Amino acid sequence: MKGYVVCVYKSITNEEKLKEYAVKARTAVEKYKGKFLIRGGKATTNEGDSSPRTVVIEFPSYNEANTFYNSNEYQEAHAILKGHAIRHHQTIEGS
Repeated sequence: MKGYVVCVYKSITNEEKLKEYAVKARTAVEKYKGKFLIRGGKATTNEGDSSPRTVVIEFPSYNEANTFYNSNEYQEAHAILKGHAIRHHQTIEGS
């Protein structure tokens, strides 16, 4: 089964840091065979709180999605966002 990384941002306080993060994160996504399905874009909140950004990335498997998240490449990118964004980040198994 495929693996998905789902990231729902609650707040972003520094757009420049987000851009810096995105460049490094993209390199890690590509290395671990991920495919962006959603990267921001127009959104309507039907229930719950609004989010300034949502990202969904598909990986060949759940294990590969977790390997991506725990990789040195992604963790270097992730460190850029510390203190600049609050988000809910999950790895989910799906078809």
